[in-house]
Amino acid sequence: MTTMLRNATLPFQVESDRERWYALWVRSRHEQTVAAQLTARQHEVFLPVYSARHKWADRWKTVSLPLFPGYVFSRFDVAKRSSVLSASGVIDIVRIGAEPAEIDPSEIEAVQTVVKSSLFTEPYPHLSQGQRVTVRGGPLSGVHGTLIEVRNSLRLLVSVELLNRSVSVEVDRDWVIPCAA
Repeated sequence: MTTMLRNATLPFQVESDRERWYALWVRSRHEQTVAAQLTARQHEVFLPVYSARHKWADRWKTVSLPLFPGYVFSRFDVAKRSSVLSASGVIDIVRIGAEPAEIDPSEIEAVQTVVKSSLFTEPYPHLSQGQRVTVRGGPLSGVHGTLIEVRNSLRLLVSVELLNRSVSVEVDRDWVIPCAA
């Protein structure tokens, strides 16, 4: 039952014109608990997971981890959100300003398709133009720069602020991570 709970929506859920998909911000490592509670309350829940190998003291173990740590997706009528917000571990609904932010159903469907496929899936930091990044691999490891272009590989702009000069270089996408704030 837990596999269906984490990777699929509930087929018996009756659709309503007012039910929309929302992202719920949940306490760290409480994603599965929140999903189980909401399912018991008859809410449609989607908790996408991926498999990762972790080394324990004496062995390797494959574990299922949330694809979006700290978030659970649920479909409900926002006017009746009290049953969702009262679930243990739920902090709030993700909002834009004061209003809960709806998620486009096509985005949920796209993530569901990815999770259902047999392809390797893992979280990846969102990178955007103008963002400060750090190179964590290859010959430029440890270099900080500004991301100026995203293509198949990444174009990184490295500046020497003192001299007001910059150098542009293409690096492998897997080598770049966002700078810590």
